[in-house]
Amino acid sequence: MAGDNCRPSFCHINTNIVMKQPLAYIHPAAKIHPSVVIDPFVTIEADVEIGEGTRIASNVVIMDGARIGKNCNIFPGAVISGIPQDLKFRGEETTAIIGDNTTLRECVTVNRGTAAKGKTVVGSNCLIMAYSHVAHDCVIGNNVIISNASQIAGEVVVDDYAVIGGGSLIHQFCHLGCHVMIQGGALINKDIPPYVKAAREPIAYTGVNSIGLRRRGFTSDQIRDIQEVYRYLYLSRLNVTDALERIEAELPATSERDEIILFIKNSKRGIIRGYV
Repeated sequence: MAGDNCRPSFCHINTNIVMKQPLAYIHPAAKIHPSVVIDPFVTIEADVEIGEGTRIASNVVIMDGARIGKNCNIFPGAVISGIPQDLKFRGEETTAIIGDNTTLRECVTVNRGTAAKGKTVVGSNCLIMAYSHVAHDCVIGNNVIISNASQIAGEVVVDDYAVIGGGSLIHQFCHLGCHVMIQGGALINKDIPPYVKAAREPIAYTGVNSIGLRRRGFTSDQIRDIQEVYRYLYLSRLNVTDALERIEAELPATSERDEIILFIKNSKRGIIRGYV
C-alpha cells in the first residue's frame, strides 16, 4: 500500500520558477524542485512540496498540506489538498500525499486528511481520470486506475492495482482489495475482496479477475488457486465463517489464499455477496 514511502525529498523553490510565471501565484515558502513546470494561472500555497519532473497545468490549485512526488502530471482544473468536506474538521494540520509518476486528470479533487488519520494518500503510478474525487483520509495504493467521474468517500482504502470503472460511487470506510476490477457505475457499500471482478446492481462477485492477473504476471497455478478459494466462498452455499474454516483446513497455504482470508477476517463492513 501507499504511505510515507512514496513521499519524495524536496528542495526550496527556485526563484527562477516564479520569474518565469508572472501569471501564476506561487507562495515563496512553497518547496518546489527547480525542474517542475508550472503553467500560467496556477495557485500554489505556502505549505506545499513538489518533487522533480512534475508538471502543473494551468488553473490548478494546490493548497496547504499538499505533498506531490516526482514526475507527476496534474491536468487543468485539479484541486489538491482542499480542506475536507467533513463537519468534524476543525482546521487541524493535515496533508494530501501524491506519489511519484501519478497523473491527475482534469478537475480531479483530492482533499487532505482530518484528525482521524491525518493524511490522504494517493500512491505512485496511479491514474485518476477527469472529475473524480478522493475524499479525506482515503488511502489509494500504487498502480491504481480510477476512471472518470468516480466519487470516493472518506476513509476508503483501495489496494494496489485496483481498477475502478467510471462513475462509481464508493461509500465511506469501504475497502477494495488488490487487483480488483469494478464495473462502471458501481454503487459500492461493502468491501470487495482481492483479485475479483465486481459488477451488477446491487454490486456482487462475478468472478476472478483472471485477465488482469495474467497481465500482471500471475501464473496459471496461482490463478487456479485463487479461483478455488472463491469457489468455497461464493459457490459452496456455505456462510462466510464456515467457508473460511474449510478454506484454511482443505486448501494449501499460499500468499494469495492467506491474503484473501486476512482481508475477509478484517472486514468491518462485510464483503459483497455472490451473484445469484
